[in-house]
Amino acid sequence: MSEENITRDWDPVGYDQNARFVSDLGEPVLQLLNPKPGETVLDLGCGDGELTLKLMDAGCHAIAVDSSPAMVASSLAKGINARVMDGQHLEFEGVFDAVFSNAALHWMTQPKEVIAGVKRALKPSGRFVAEMGGRGNVVAVLAALTKARQRRGLAPVNPWYFPGVEEYRQLLEEAGFQVPVMQLIQRPTVLPGELRGWLETFAVSFLITDGAGREEMITEVNEELAPTLCDDSGKWTVDYVRLRFVACDSFGLD
Repeated sequence: MSEENITRDWDPVGYDQNARFVSDLGEPVLQLLNPKPGETVLDLGCGDGELTLKLMDAGCHAIAVDSSPAMVASSLAKGINARVMDGQHLEFEGVFDAVFSNAALHWMTQPKEVIAGVKRALKPSGRFVAEMGGRGNVVAVLAALTKARQRRGLAPVNPWYFPGVEEYRQLLEEAGFQVPVMQLIQRPTVLPGELRGWLETFAVSFLITDGAGREEMITEVNEELAPTLCDDSGKWTVDYVRLRFVACDSFGLD
């Protein structure tokens, strides 16, 4: 969702237009969490709070955090207990029955700090259930953006952390978690509109250049990717790969 570098913010309106699929496709990981009435749950990287509302509907006491002040403001407007906080520096200790995260962890490029903070935030019997971009996620888009920057003599950037199964499992186990569920899932994702909207929402770090250069880069990336990611009807499908997991102190999940 919205845990990119703390120096950037997100536009909730643009997010709703270009990225509503993020929360719409979060139902499987929410089911994996299996939230129970009365549980205290942290939504880590809550974005605009749409999945936090589902936790509340399930009877949970939900607290939501995100690094984006605009997204937190959007969540607060929906009646959510939300606050601005960097997911790499969580400020909780022994509070939560579960930590839940959807499409946010890959914006946090210090995974050891994230996992350590989650472990501190959980009660001794707590669980960490999440889905994030996994190894190979949006690889075609990333390659096209990287080449576009190289052609302009711009330094390489990559705001994302897309780990593989064994890499992230090891990080969790080193922090003291057991990992009964860890899956890498191919999930080609149809965009609600053109690739431009996706780029302007998620790839801001790549497009930081002057106005004319930005437009030229977007056009160039569109033209390069259209033959493989856009069908004859104009529908764009991006090569998403998701890493989904459950981590806990015991295997005694229901």
